[in-house]
Amino acid sequence: MNYYDNIAQIYDQTRWLTEPVAEEVADFILELVCATPETSFLEPGVGTGLNVLPFVRRGYSVTGIDISEEMLEQFRQKFNEIPPNLKLIHTNASHLPFLDNSFDVVLTVHMLHAVSDLRAFLDDINRVLKPGGFYLNCQWITPPVRKEFEDYFRAILAKYEGSKQESKRINAAIQEINVEEYFYSKGCKSNYFVAKEWTVKNTVRELLRFFRARAYGLCWQVPDETFHKIMNEFEEFCLQHYNSLEEVLSSEAKFEIWAYRVV
Repeated sequence: MNYYDNIAQIYDQTRWLTEPVAEEVADFILELVCATPETSFLEPGVGTGLNVLPFVRRGYSVTGIDISEEMLEQFRQKFNEIPPNLKLIHTNASHLPFLDNSFDVVLTVHMLHAVSDLRAFLDDINRVLKPGGFYLNCQWITPPVRKEFEDYFRAILAKYEGSKQESKRINAAIQEINVEEYFYSKGCKSNYFVAKEWTVKNTVRELLRFFRARAYGLCWQVPDETFHKIMNEFEEFCLQHYNSLEEVLSSEAKFEIWAYRVV
C-alpha cells in the first residue's frame, strides 16, 4: 500500500480541479497542441484521471501510468466499461516502458517532485515523444485562501518534531534539476500559459475534514497520536481565527502549463 492507495476514494473531492474545469482545460490543450483525431496522450502519474478524462471521452488515445492501483481503480469506475482508447498501466510512473517516438503529447501534473531521478525521467519523456510532439508540465495553483489555511496548519505542524526535516526532504527533490534549462538544452521551444482561472469555495469545516482525512502530502508522515493532537489544536485555532466553521473561504485557482515543443 502506498499513500495514494489510502486516499484514492477521497482524492477527487479534496482537490479543486472539477470535471467542468477539466473540460475547459482540455479545450485549451487541444488547441495548443493542434490536435487531430490521431493525437495520442500519455500521463505518467495519471491517478484518478482528472486531467485526461476529457480526452478519453472525446475519443483520443490516452495512456496513463500510476503506482497506485487504487487510484487507477477510481479512474476505471468513471466508465461503465473501459473504452478501447484508454490504456492504464499499474507501475512506477518514473519509468516509461514505451518505444521511442510513441506519443504526441506527454503531460505531467504535480508529479515531478515525486520522481527520484528527474534527469532520467526527462530523458524518457524526450525519448517517447514523437518529433514535433509536446511535453506539458502542468500544475493546479492552490487557491490563495486554501494556501493560507494550509500555512496555518504548517505553523502548528512545525512545533512537532520531524516536520521540518520531512519538508526539507521533499523540497530537495523538487530542486534537483531545472526543467526549463533541460529542455532548452535539447533545443526545444517553450511557452508558459494559464489555461484556466476559476473560483474555489469551501467552508472551514470542509477543509478541516479534508485535513483530518490526511488528504494532502504534508499530513503523510505524522504519527497518528501526534496528528490527532495537531488537528485538535488546528480546529481550536480555526474557531478563533474564522469565528465559525461555516465560514466560506473563496479565492481563485489557476491551471498553469509550461509547454515544450520537441524538435
